[in-house]
Amino acid sequence: MKYDRIDNSLYIQNRKNFSSRMESRALAVFNSNDIITTSADSTRSFKQHTDILWLSGVDQEESILVLFPECHNPNHRELLFLKETNEHIAIWEGEKLDKTAAIATSGIQKIYWLDQFETIFNQLMSEAEHVYINTNEHWRANTEAQTREDRWIEWCMEKYPVHNYLRSNPFLHELRAVKHSIEIDLMQKACDITEKGVRRILPFIKPGVMEYEIEAELWHEFIRNRSQGFAYTPILGSGRNACVLHYIENNQECKDGDVILMDFGAEYANYASDLTRSVPVNGRFTKRQRAVYDAVLRVKNGAIEVLRPGKTLKQYHVEVGSLMEKELVDLNLITMDDIKNQNPEWPAYKKYFMHGTSHYIGLDTHDYGPWNAPIPAGSAFTVEPGIYILEENLGIRLEDDYIITDSGHKNLMENIPIEAEEIEDLMNA
Repeated sequence: MKYDRIDNSLYIQNRKNFSSRMESRALAVFNSNDIITTSADSTRSFKQHTDILWLSGVDQEESILVLFPECHNPNHRELLFLKETNEHIAIWEGEKLDKTAAIATSGIQKIYWLDQFETIFNQLMSEAEHVYINTNEHWRANTEAQTREDRWIEWCMEKYPVHNYLRSNPFLHELRAVKHSIEIDLMQKACDITEKGVRRILPFIKPGVMEYEIEAELWHEFIRNRSQGFAYTPILGSGRNACVLHYIENNQECKDGDVILMDFGAEYANYASDLTRSVPVNGRFTKRQRAVYDAVLRVKNGAIEVLRPGKTLKQYHVEVGSLMEKELVDLNLITMDDIKNQNPEWPAYKKYFMHGTSHYIGLDTHDYGPWNAPIPAGSAFTVEPGIYILEENLGIRLEDDYIITDSGHKNLMENIPIEAEEIEDLMNA
């Protein structure tokens, strides 16, 4: 890993919070992700499962965390099982956690090697009545591919069919939504690296530059600041490409007179940042582009004022929709008659602003959090309204990351330029 070791008090507190919600005589199990193969002997870069990472800080494959708060053996109330490291592995793959390093990383005092798992787990299951299993219940999840967690659940249910199985995921949605101060510091670091990328590319963008050249500049800046790279696949869409919400080809020329929509963010220590800026390729907005840009910025500034603890995301998005309606009417994109006659299930403003305004962010770019329950204080959100006018080959979206507090909000990207004049000044410096 490129990042410094994180204070293990974060993981100690996270486990305490999770364990406090468990049933009596219950244990919970969390598995690492697989290393994903591609072809021949090639693999993708390892990306840890964010649940075991959030609970332990262990950022390597073939790891299992077991929590059993009421185990009669106090040494077995928190257990980590790791692949045994050796000199051969260290030479060929790099150093893995030994027991001393695992204790320092996680704060868990009892570490076993993975080949001891079945023996120890059988002892634990003779005492437990309930087992918390960790299924992926994110509302946007694609669960077609079987994971290491899925395979373990199948194995456990087949071997121990009469135990009572419970779900960990609802607790994780509740708990992971509220960020610890250490997490906020890590997210701020990711946002600060993203800022460096923004300031690098603004003077670089010119007519004739290719979208992928901008992507390359960002890669360079992120890696040199100890990030692993992009938190998600970047969107760098110029002209008409800016109207494609998930455009990722990034292979077109940026042309004079176009606006380029850039949606990207650096990760740091597995924490995501998520930013969008829309800038004129030639360094100056046209009158029409500026009018649309300012409209989007007004919606963004209005949205963050209504994103507050205690409100549901459904309520919030209805209020943001009202803000967007006014702007679209003023831009002559929709009329009051369109609004009067609209389908309530797909309001008139959705023709030009068809996606949601905010999502939770943290270890996952689309992080855990309640969508139907009130927003908790201390949660982290993006705010990202946009207007997409396909007939004008113009798409503008603006996005920052925020911590939502009882007293207001903290913009983790407050130092990243967003006002049109500042954008133009930096592009023409």
